[in-house]
Amino acid sequence: MRQQRARQLRWITWWVACFILLAPVHACPSSDSLLTSQGLKILEEIQEAISALAEKVTPTVVNISPVRKLGHAEGFSRQRNRGPGSPGSGSGVIIHEDGFIVTNNHVIGNATEAEVRFSDKTTLIAEIVGRDPDTDLALLKVSARRKLPSARFGDSSKVKVGQWVLAVGNPFGLDRTVTLGVVSGIGRENMNLSRYENFIQTDASINPGNSGGPLFNLRGEVIGINTAIINFAQGIGFAIPSNMVNRIVSQLKTKGRVVRGWLGVGIQPLTAELAEKFGVENGKGVLVNEVFPNDPAAQAGIQPGDVIIGVGGEPVESPNQLSRVVASIGPGEPTKIELIRDGVLHTLTVTLGIKKDEPVMASLPPPQKALDLGIDVMPITETLAKKYQLDERKGVLVVKVKRGSMAYAEGLREGDIIKEVNRVEVPTIERFSEALEAIEPGETVLLRIIRNARSFYVVLRPQG
Repeated sequence: MRQQRARQLRWITWWVACFILLAPVHACPSSDSLLTSQGLKILEEIQEAISALAEKVTPTVVNISPVRKLGHAEGFSRQRNRGPGSPGSGSGVIIHEDGFIVTNNHVIGNATEAEVRFSDKTTLIAEIVGRDPDTDLALLKVSARRKLPSARFGDSSKVKVGQWVLAVGNPFGLDRTVTLGVVSGIGRENMNLSRYENFIQTDASINPGNSGGPLFNLRGEVIGINTAIINFAQGIGFAIPSNMVNRIVSQLKTKGRVVRGWLGVGIQPLTAELAEKFGVENGKGVLVNEVFPNDPAAQAGIQPGDVIIGVGGEPVESPNQLSRVVASIGPGEPTKIELIRDGVLHTLTVTLGIKKDEPVMASLPPPQKALDLGIDVMPITETLAKKYQLDERKGVLVVKVKRGSMAYAEGLREGDIIKEVNRVEVPTIERFSEALEAIEPGETVLLRIIRNARSFYVVLRPQG
C-alpha cells in the first residue's frame, strides 16, 4: 500500500512538472530526460515545499487519550482508559497558544479529562470545555507555562475537489503521521456519522487514531477535522469542514455547549412524484409535512405542503441541509425563508427558537414501486381512538391495507390517519369520499398521513 501511494505521488509530481515546463510544447519528454533536466529541480522544489509544510504543522498536532478518575480514601488518581495505539485514543489540533485543542467527541467519550501528549513528548491533563455529539466535536483546554504552537483555520467554503491536502494524526500510536492526498468530494451527507453532516471527502490516508486530527491545505491552514473512514475501503475518509468547526468551537468556548436555531417543522425529501404534485422542479427544495403549533414556523405562517427552497439566502435541496442551515442560525435571529406554495414563490420572515432535543425529521415509510390503491377507512370514533391510541380526532382512519395494493407498497398501514387528499382536508368520511370522486382516472393521489403524532406525505399512483 505504501509503495502504491509513493508510486502515485511520483507520477503526480512528474506530470505537474511536465505541464509546467512544457505547456507551450505539445509533447512531453520521457521521464529519464525530464529527471535530468530542469524538471528534477521542479520536483525537488515541490518535495521541499511539502516537507516544509509538514515540519511547520506537525507540532500543532497532539495525541489524546481519555482518562478516568479512580476514587481513594485520600483523594483521586487518574488512569488512562486506553493506550496511545489502542482504539479510542486519537488526535487533536491546538487552535490557540493558550492551550485550546479541538478533537472528536467520540475520542474522549464520557471522560471528564484527557491526557494530551505533545510533539516534544511532554504530557498534560486537559479539561473538557465542552462537547457537541451532533457534530462529533469537542473542545479541550490545557494549562501550559509556555505558549503552544497553534494552527489557524482556513475557509472551508473555498475548498475545491482535486486540491492537495495533508492529513496529520496518530494512527495506531504512530505519532504525527503525515499523509498526502487530494479532496475527493465536498458536501458529503447521509453517511449516518453524525446528525449534521457536510463532510469533506479525501483520499489522504486516515486510519484509526487519526480521528480528531487536522486536514491541512497547502497554506498550512486547517480546512477540516478528520472524523471517520469507511471500513473495508481504501482512500475514503471524511473531515468536518473548518467553518462548521469554527462555529461550534466559538459556542463551546463561551457557553460550554451549542445552542441551535429551531424552526418547528417536520420535513421530508422531495421525490419526483411529490415534486410533480406540488408543482416544483424535481429535487429542488424540502417538503414540509408538519408544522408544530406555537413554534416559529407556525407563527410565521408556514403550512404543511410548503416546499422550502432557501433559508437566509442559502438554497436548500435536502432535509439534512435544511436542518444543518437552520441549526447554524442563532435563536432569536430573524431569518428569511423562501418557499413555494401552490406553485407561487413566497418569502417569510421567521424568528427562530431554541433547538429542542427531539429530532425534527418525520418518520417516513421507505419508497416502493407503485401498485394499485387499496385501503378501507372508517370515521374516528372514541372506541377506535382508544384502540389505536390516537390523539387526533379529525380525519379518516385506515382500518385495513390490502396486501399487494399501491397503499401497501407505499407503506400505509392500519391505524394511519388520512388528513388530506390532493391538498384537500378530509375531516370526515363524506369529505374523503368526495375527494376521491374528484380524482380523474390515472391521476396520482397525494395523501397527508398522521402516524404516531407525526405526519408525512405519500403519493399513490393507481394503475389501470
